[in-house]
Amino acid sequence: MNDLEMLPHLPGCYLYKDASGNVLYVGKAKDLKKRISSYFQKCDNSPKTESLVRATKDIGFIVTNNEVEALILENTLIKKHWPRYNIALKDSKRYACIHLTEEKWPRIHLSRKKEGSGSFFGPFTSARERDYVLSIVRKTFQLRTCKRLPKRACLRFHMGVCSGPCMGRIAEAEYNEKVRRAESVLNGNISELIESMKEEMRNSAAKLQFERSIEIRNEIAALEWLQEGQIMERRKRINEDLLNYIVEEGVVYLMLFRVYKGVLEGKEDFIFEFKEDFLEEFIIQYYSETEPPDELIVPEPLDMVLVEYLIHVKGSKVKVTVPKRGEKRELLELARKNIEIVFFNDKKKLEALHEALPLPGLPNIIECFDVSHFSGTYTVGSMVQFREGKPDKSNYRRFRIRNVNGIDDFASIAEVVRRRYMRLKQEKGELPDLIIIDGGLGQLSAAANELRRLKLRFPLISIAKREEQIHMLGFDRPLPIKKGETASLFIQEIRDEAHRFAINYNRLLTRKALVS
Repeated sequence: MNDLEMLPHLPGCYLYKDASGNVLYVGKAKDLKKRISSYFQKCDNSPKTESLVRATKDIGFIVTNNEVEALILENTLIKKHWPRYNIALKDSKRYACIHLTEEKWPRIHLSRKKEGSGSFFGPFTSARERDYVLSIVRKTFQLRTCKRLPKRACLRFHMGVCSGPCMGRIAEAEYNEKVRRAESVLNGNISELIESMKEEMRNSAAKLQFERSIEIRNEIAALEWLQEGQIMERRKRINEDLLNYIVEEGVVYLMLFRVYKGVLEGKEDFIFEFKEDFLEEFIIQYYSETEPPDELIVPEPLDMVLVEYLIHVKGSKVKVTVPKRGEKRELLELARKNIEIVFFNDKKKLEALHEALPLPGLPNIIECFDVSHFSGTYTVGSMVQFREGKPDKSNYRRFRIRNVNGIDDFASIAEVVRRRYMRLKQEKGELPDLIIIDGGLGQLSAAANELRRLKLRFPLISIAKREEQIHMLGFDRPLPIKKGETASLFIQEIRDEAHRFAINYNRLLTRKALVS
């Protein structure tokens, strides 16, 4: 390893390497010597940092003129080496853009890579929103979508959603005007375009060009419909990105809102391991691939060097705002609320259930039983499992009732519970933290009797239909849980899934019997 004493007190980037010369980590520093030396001092480093230090056998460094250059170089080196100790931004989806090509007769289509000439709009984080916008723009301006101009009219032309440049049905100047308008819409200038089109419609009517006037009227109606479909209209002329995060148990949950000229275009969520400079590293990596906005709204101040980096990438001014009150602060809170819903909603449901029921701990594994029959025939049972608050379909089970004749829900529940837990006990499988029975006190007692025979004890409840009353062994009356409370709604959700699974199996057997 290089002698730490030889390191300079200058800004730059450093590379930690293993014995084979592979780059393990890339970092940047205002003072290389101080930053690198801090890793090897005896202090309370995180397990990941300690692992990095143990694996490092050599250190390389590159001096830069200033911190901004160091930021730019750091990102370049990360993209080149993809070191395993740097955070890896893996988003949950790949987002598509709308591509307006640059050719004699420009075409419009979806593209997942910003490759080729022309203009790209997006990426859209909502597939439904993206397809909606693309559909409206295609139909409104009748732009072609074919890769090559066909020799004869296609179905889109006959449907009236393509202007037919392949057939010479439209002049090139008129087609290019449609392209210009489509580009204006995709850039967010819908209101301005509508006003200019209304003026053109009036002029066409004054010149007795009624067909053209009607065509423009229809285009305006489509654009107004598109405009009404946008959400969170904030009447801005700039693009904003807004990000917030929650750090929980060493993991960063980050949400980013993209606001395009006052309209919330979509959101992206990321999960990665916590490290001290995670926000800085996230911003550097994210905006190396995505153009920075005119304004970045964040929950805490950013270092001026990082702001200069954003300006360098964008090529123009980037305003960084840390709102304390007002509309922007409300948007930050909205982002945080989205994080809680996306990442922590399941945990909250488990906590609500734990508080509502006398349980020894969080019910991380819940199993629910239901039975279904067709007029007393083809009686079946179902068991669904929820793990960590989510359905675990790999552990769903279905049962064809063997020992019950006619309609006897109590005996059917007893058989299903007996068969499930006798097998789990024999195989020494993982037992649940809570069992839910679809039914009232009768079904609850039937299940409890089978568990006693198997000498198994764990929490057992039932939920009766209509009033959604929740019963538990040892309580003479239903538990005081209102059916609109989180705990009750979660129990209903699990019960409904078991009911759906049972009915589907019953219908399958019934269909097989009818066609045999």
